[in-house]
Amino acid sequence: MKSKRRTTILRIISLLAVVAISVWVFSIRNQASELAVFGYPGIFIISILANATVLLPAPGVAVVFTMGGILNPFILGIVAGVGSAIGELSGYMAGYSGQAAIENSKIYDRIHPFIENYGAATIFILAAIPNPFFDLGGIAAGALKMRLPTFLTWCILGKILKMWMFAYAGAYSINWFVNFLR
Repeated sequence: MKSKRRTTILRIISLLAVVAISVWVFSIRNQASELAVFGYPGIFIISILANATVLLPAPGVAVVFTMGGILNPFILGIVAGVGSAIGELSGYMAGYSGQAAIENSKIYDRIHPFIENYGAATIFILAAIPNPFFDLGGIAAGALKMRLPTFLTWCILGKILKMWMFAYAGAYSINWFVNFLR
């Protein structure tokens, strides 16, 4: 009985932490982009913060796109991708806590079976393509008790791929624009 009580307390603390992080990051979203002046470490922190929110938008991808024309897009994609995956742990923790308020919504109910049946591949695809549903996938992965190393590995790989797309798009769009003005 003690173990069950301790688990319940840890789940409640986990849920409260996720809510607090989401509200805090959402409240500082405009100031977070100022960290970009710190180069790769700044992008890493922005990426963590932008993805630590659960179901609240934050401007991380826009910063990666912009910095793609300034920093090395290959390294930028890796740094931003790893930071993004670390930030996505908030959704995973919300699901793992078993207290996810989003459960039983129509979209969650559609994503949940894909995570259950094709776990790693679904996490990779949701992480690699720009979409607003990754948080629900992370919540489902946590609720299904997907192993954390599996979740993180496939999330990192997918996020790096996505961030490379934005970083290179930013790098080449600036060159295209400069050439267009000539």
